[in-house]
Amino acid sequence: MQFDELTAVMRQLALQAGARIMEIYDGPDFEVRSKQDDSPVTEADEAADALISAGLRAAFPDIPLVTEEQADTHGQTLSTFLIVDPLDGTKEFVQRRGDFTVNIALVRDGVPVRGVVYAPAKRRLFYTLPDGRSVEETGPFGEKPGEVRAIGVNPTPDNRALMVVASKSHRDQATDDYIARYGVRDMTSAGSSLKFCLVATGEADLYPRVGRTMEWDTAAGDAVLRGAGGEVVRFDDHTPLTYGKTGFENPFFIAYAPGVLLQPQA
Repeated sequence: MQFDELTAVMRQLALQAGARIMEIYDGPDFEVRSKQDDSPVTEADEAADALISAGLRAAFPDIPLVTEEQADTHGQTLSTFLIVDPLDGTKEFVQRRGDFTVNIALVRDGVPVRGVVYAPAKRRLFYTLPDGRSVEETGPFGEKPGEVRAIGVNPTPDNRALMVVASKSHRDQATDDYIARYGVRDMTSAGSSLKFCLVATGEADLYPRVGRTMEWDTAAGDAVLRGAGGEVVRFDDHTPLTYGKTGFENPFFIAYAPGVLLQPQA
């Protein structure tokens, strides 16, 4: 795998998909349908999926590809694969909130080693460089990268006054009960994989997820966070979250800056 080429291709496809998503987002009303699991899907999900899938298959034909919108990929167990959520945060998209992202990642031996997260409505672009370090590109978002800044987790979080980020659309009592076990200075909410990126930049210290997610929801943000010095662990035993599981469903998890003293589940 040529990581230089991978980073460039993933970045460009995320930007192209984001542009197509925004065309639909800024246009007249769009149709919203329900999938078999009752989650929403729109033409933006499908258009972004088709664009990214075609680009990745052309560039990396020998690497298996898993996407949210292609159900025939979901019964596999894989070690090395590309994984895509073409529009993470469809509920935010439908409600015309800006917290949706394009997620593209490479997983190797259970670990997301490269990833890109693009929030087109917020004009925020995060990705891992070929050497695995994470950056935020500040634009302009052209064919070639614009200015980038290295990002890193908060190196000295104050465990008496943590900044916590939680889901905007999936907040529940179990999440609030767990957060209450910490000393919290302030809380913010965000949709999609932006929550990982807020921890990666030091804008938050802790993101617990006590709810259902799939690997395509988390892999790209997880890669960005790991490349920024953060960690993502299972909620139950605090072992690293792994990828390539049969069915691609995640357990509950915690994303955090390593200086945070994790609390056990109740």
